Amino acid sequence: MNKDNLAGSLELSALGHKTAYKKVYAPEVLEVFENKHPDNDYWVQFNCPEFTSLCPITGQPDFAEIRISYLPDIKMVESKSLKIYLFSFRNHGSFHEDCVNSIMKDLIRVMDPKYIEVTGIFTPRGGISIYPYANYGRKATVYEEMARQRLVNRAI
Repeated sequence: MNKDNLAGSLELSALGHKTAYKKVYAPEVLEVFENKHPDNDYWVQFNCPEFTSLCPITGQPDFAEIRISYLPDIKMVESKSLKIYLFSFRNHGSFHEDCVNSIMKDLIRVMDPKYIEVTGIFTPRGGISIYPYANYGRKATVYEEMARQRLVNRAI
Protein backbone atom coordinates (compact mmCIF):
# COMPACT_ATOMS: atom_id res chain seq x y z
CA MET A 1 0.00 0.00 0.00
CA ASN A 2 1.51 3.36 -0.95
CA LYS A 3 1.52 6.41 1.30
CA ASP A 4 -1.43 8.07 -0.45
CA ASN A 5 -3.62 4.99 -0.03
CA LEU A 6 -2.60 4.57 3.60
CA ALA A 7 -3.34 8.22 4.43
CA GLY A 8 -6.66 7.99 2.59
CA SER A 9 -7.66 4.84 4.40
CA LEU A 10 -7.10 6.63 7.71
CA GLU A 11 -8.98 9.71 6.45
CA LEU A 12 -5.96 11.90 7.15
CA SER A 13 -5.22 14.72 4.75
CA ALA A 14 -1.83 15.96 6.02
CA LEU A 15 0.08 12.69 6.48
CA GLY A 16 1.81 11.53 3.32
CA HIS A 17 1.21 14.76 1.42
CA LYS A 18 3.18 17.93 0.77
CA THR A 19 3.00 20.17 3.82
CA ALA A 20 0.87 23.28 3.39
CA TYR A 21 1.60 25.63 6.28
CA LYS A 22 -1.12 28.04 7.38
CA LYS A 23 -0.30 31.72 7.79
CA VAL A 24 -2.98 32.29 10.43
CA TYR A 25 -4.06 30.45 13.57
CA ALA A 26 -5.69 27.28 12.22
CA PRO A 27 -7.16 24.81 14.75
CA GLU A 28 -9.16 23.21 11.92
CA VAL A 29 -6.00 21.49 10.62
CA LEU A 30 -5.85 19.15 13.64
CA GLU A 31 -6.60 15.57 12.62
CA VAL A 32 -7.19 12.49 14.73
CA PHE A 33 -7.07 8.75 14.29
CA GLU A 34 -8.45 5.83 16.26
CA ASN A 35 -6.58 4.67 19.35
CA LYS A 36 -6.00 0.93 19.00
CA HIS A 37 -5.58 0.55 22.78
CA PRO A 38 -8.34 2.61 24.44
CA ASP A 39 -8.56 0.08 27.28
CA ASN A 40 -4.98 0.91 28.38
CA ASP A 41 -3.95 4.04 30.21
CA TYR A 42 -0.69 5.21 28.65
CA TRP A 43 1.09 8.49 28.04
CA VAL A 44 1.61 10.11 24.66
CA GLN A 45 4.09 12.96 24.80
CA PHE A 46 5.06 15.56 22.22
CA ASN A 47 8.00 17.92 22.58
CA CYS A 48 7.89 20.88 20.20
CA PRO A 49 11.15 22.83 20.71
CA GLU A 50 10.66 25.33 17.87
CA PHE A 51 7.32 26.95 18.71
CA THR A 52 6.90 30.62 17.80
CA SER A 53 4.12 33.14 18.23
CA LEU A 54 3.86 36.91 18.28
CA CYS A 55 3.40 39.25 21.20
CA PRO A 56 -0.09 40.73 20.69
CA ILE A 57 1.10 44.16 21.86
CA THR A 58 4.54 44.63 20.28
CA GLY A 59 4.34 42.16 17.39
CA GLN A 60 7.75 40.82 18.42
CA PRO A 61 8.32 37.07 18.06
CA ASP A 62 8.21 34.82 21.10
CA PHE A 63 10.01 31.48 21.11
CA ALA A 64 9.16 28.45 23.23
CA GLU A 65 9.34 24.76 23.73
CA ILE A 66 5.80 23.37 23.97
CA ARG A 67 5.36 20.08 25.83
CA ILE A 68 2.12 18.17 25.40
CA SER A 69 1.33 15.02 27.38
CA TYR A 70 -1.96 13.17 27.32
CA LEU A 71 -3.75 9.94 28.13
CA PRO A 72 -5.76 9.07 25.02
CA ASP A 73 -9.23 7.59 24.96
CA ILE A 74 -10.82 6.79 21.58
CA LYS A 75 -9.00 9.38 19.44
CA MET A 76 -5.37 10.43 19.15
CA VAL A 77 -3.92 13.49 17.43
CA GLU A 78 -1.94 12.87 14.26
CA SER A 79 1.55 14.36 14.67
CA LYS A 80 1.97 16.03 11.28
CA SER A 81 -1.34 17.86 11.67
CA LEU A 82 -0.17 18.89 15.16
CA LYS A 83 3.03 20.28 13.64
CA ILE A 84 1.07 22.29 11.06
CA TYR A 85 -1.31 23.50 13.79
CA LEU A 86 1.53 24.63 16.06
CA PHE A 87 3.20 26.36 13.11
CA SER A 88 -0.03 28.33 12.58
CA PHE A 89 0.77 30.31 15.76
CA ARG A 90 3.84 31.78 14.00
CA ASN A 91 1.97 34.92 12.86
CA HIS A 92 -0.66 34.83 15.62
CA GLY A 93 -0.63 37.41 18.38
CA SER A 94 -1.22 35.74 21.74
CA PHE A 95 0.21 36.02 25.21
CA HIS A 96 2.13 32.96 26.40
CA GLU A 97 -0.64 31.85 28.74
CA ASP A 98 -3.23 32.13 25.98
CA CYS A 99 -1.12 30.00 23.61
CA VAL A 100 -0.87 27.17 26.15
CA ASN A 101 -4.57 27.25 27.06
CA SER A 102 -5.65 27.46 23.41
CA ILE A 103 -3.48 24.48 22.48
CA MET A 104 -4.94 22.44 25.33
CA LYS A 105 -8.56 23.38 24.55
CA ASP A 106 -8.16 22.72 20.82
CA LEU A 107 -6.71 19.27 21.54
CA ILE A 108 -9.52 18.50 24.00
CA ARG A 109 -12.05 19.50 21.33
CA VAL A 110 -10.67 17.14 18.67
CA MET A 111 -9.58 14.20 20.86
CA ASP A 112 -11.58 14.23 24.09
CA PRO A 113 -8.65 12.70 25.99
CA LYS A 114 -8.91 11.20 29.45
CA TYR A 115 -6.23 13.63 30.64
CA ILE A 116 -4.01 16.29 29.04
CA GLU A 117 -1.41 18.82 30.09
CA VAL A 118 0.41 21.47 28.09
CA THR A 119 3.49 23.39 29.22
CA GLY A 120 5.11 26.34 27.47
CA ILE A 121 8.76 27.02 28.22
CA PHE A 122 9.17 30.46 26.70
CA THR A 123 12.61 31.99 26.25
CA PRO A 124 13.37 35.07 28.32
CA ARG A 125 12.21 38.45 27.16
CA GLY A 126 13.36 41.48 29.14
CA GLY A 127 15.14 39.12 31.53
CA ILE A 128 11.99 37.17 32.48
CA SER A 129 11.05 33.63 31.46
CA ILE A 130 7.40 32.56 31.51
CA TYR A 131 6.40 28.89 31.84
CA PRO A 132 2.60 28.60 31.65
CA TYR A 133 1.04 25.21 32.43
CA ALA A 134 -2.55 24.06 31.84
CA ASN A 135 -4.14 20.69 32.42
CA TYR A 136 -7.49 18.93 32.24
CA GLY A 137 -8.91 15.65 33.47
CA ARG A 138 -12.23 14.33 32.25
CA LYS A 139 -14.99 15.42 34.61
CA ALA A 140 -16.45 12.93 37.11
CA THR A 141 -13.57 10.45 36.60
CA VAL A 142 -10.32 9.63 38.36
CA TYR A 143 -8.62 11.84 35.75
CA GLU A 144 -10.35 14.94 37.14
CA GLU A 145 -8.74 14.24 40.52
CA MET A 146 -5.43 13.49 38.79
CA ALA A 147 -5.56 16.90 37.09
CA ARG A 148 -6.24 18.63 40.39
CA GLN A 149 -3.37 16.82 42.12
CA ARG A 150 -0.90 17.47 39.29
CA LEU A 151 -1.84 21.14 39.24
CA VAL A 152 -1.51 21.55 43.01
CA ASN A 153 1.81 19.68 43.11
CA ARG A 154 3.22 21.27 39.93
CA ALA A 155 6.92 22.02 40.06
CA ILE A 156 8.88 23.22 37.06
